[in-house]
Amino acid sequence: MTSLIEPRTAPAWILAGGLALLSLGLVAESQSGQNPPNQDQNRTLPAAPAYGTADSNGSMIAVTGVDVTGGSLLFLIDTQTRHLSVYQAQGGTSSTSNLRWVGGRNIDLDLQVDGFNDKSEISYKELARRFAEGGAGAVSEKD
Repeated sequence: MTSLIEPRTAPAWILAGGLALLSLGLVAESQSGQNPPNQDQNRTLPAAPAYGTADSNGSMIAVTGVDVTGGSLLFLIDTQTRHLSVYQAQGGTSSTSNLRWVGGRNIDLDLQVDGFNDKSEISYKELARRFAEGGAGAVSEKD
């Protein structure tokens, strides 16, 4: 009985199988979010990127957070003039660290809108109508 694989081609099949397994391992590692060794060594990511802080005084609110690139974000809200300003800071070496102003706007009219891109089950206007008709019990009713 003869073998299906010639003795001279067996090492080629083993090599091809090993390369396939290596490729699958690299794909799985890249999809798991882990970086290969020696990549992004100069970039420091925070231990808990979902955390931020907030503080305020009589006229300003400051909120910090971390964006998807690992940069720090600062949101400043002037409660007297109703302006929002957003800044992004990147750490690292002197050549890679920076602070930039992302944007700002007068949010006075934004705060007067009853709904924008609102995916709630009940709109503000419908909820207000129900409260006007029946009081607090109107919330438990379904559309």
